[in-house]
Amino acid sequence: MKIRPRINRWTAARRKLINSSSIAHSLVQPHFVVDGEGVDVEINSMPGISLQSVDVLVQTIADDMAMGISNHMLFPIVDPSLKDSAATVASHTHMPLHNAVRELKSKFGGDIVIMTDVCLCTATDHGHCGIVHNQALDNDLTLPVLSQIALSHAEAGADYIAASDMMDGRIGAIRDSFEQAGHTDTGILSYSVKYASSFYGPFRDAASSSPSFGDRATHQMDVTSGYSEAIFEATNDVAEGADIIMVKPALAYMDVVREVANAIHRPVAVYNVSGEYSMVMTSAEDESSRKNMVTEIFHGFKRAGADIIVSYHTREAVRLQWFQ
Repeated sequence: MKIRPRINRWTAARRKLINSSSIAHSLVQPHFVVDGEGVDVEINSMPGISLQSVDVLVQTIADDMAMGISNHMLFPIVDPSLKDSAATVASHTHMPLHNAVRELKSKFGGDIVIMTDVCLCTATDHGHCGIVHNQALDNDLTLPVLSQIALSHAEAGADYIAASDMMDGRIGAIRDSFEQAGHTDTGILSYSVKYASSFYGPFRDAASSSPSFGDRATHQMDVTSGYSEAIFEATNDVAEGADIIMVKPALAYMDVVREVANAIHRPVAVYNVSGEYSMVMTSAEDESSRKNMVTEIFHGFKRAGADIIVSYHTREAVRLQWFQ
């Protein structure tokens, strides 16, 4: 398996994200990309976060870049009429996410870090993260589809594809596809330690990605599992070629973050997920209260060992200069 440490050093923006001791430089702002023009619809359960068409998104990110937010994670929101059982449209190069990546890289080049979500759940009509066969998720049938989606994002210009599906062997499969296609500068952020958590509700509402039957307990980690499983998942993905390791959710698993950070020699990211964000926004309606809560939470992530923090609080935190 090809291990390419240079991937994390490829651009100045990547180096700043991964190596800076500043919390502000460690933050990643998530975005939801939809089809259409002039679309900017706030998500009811996530105040301050919107579904945006490419034209609006590019302007939003331009404003973010002017404030100093260089790191962005894009999630595709697929029209229900385009969904099918195999997530066929997820790898189509004319989809809004692909168009957004191309425009952003053309505009900002190496000054921006773009991460793109790679999973099947937002483009399948059943809402599961992989190919369903005989009413069960088929791990190995899913890998070629994930690789095809990841490759389409790499070709659009993504800095990192963020593999969020939790299928066994998908990091190795994606890395092989990148090597064969010559995308030796495209990174893989692996959701290596992703729990079947109750904190994902607002995101699933926004992305319309809830399973139509069953749940995700067969592939996402059990919330009661111990450190050994988390370390195994993380070290296995590193061996397959992951460049960044993710622990998700963040708040309830900071002890896991520390154990994983101690065990691996790759950057560790945390995802401050939608349910965690909504709890803060509901309980702290004024800026002063939010500042106190968010700064306490982010410092906790850093102490636990997080190099990178993906959070919906990023824009407000940077705009109001909560971190220097």
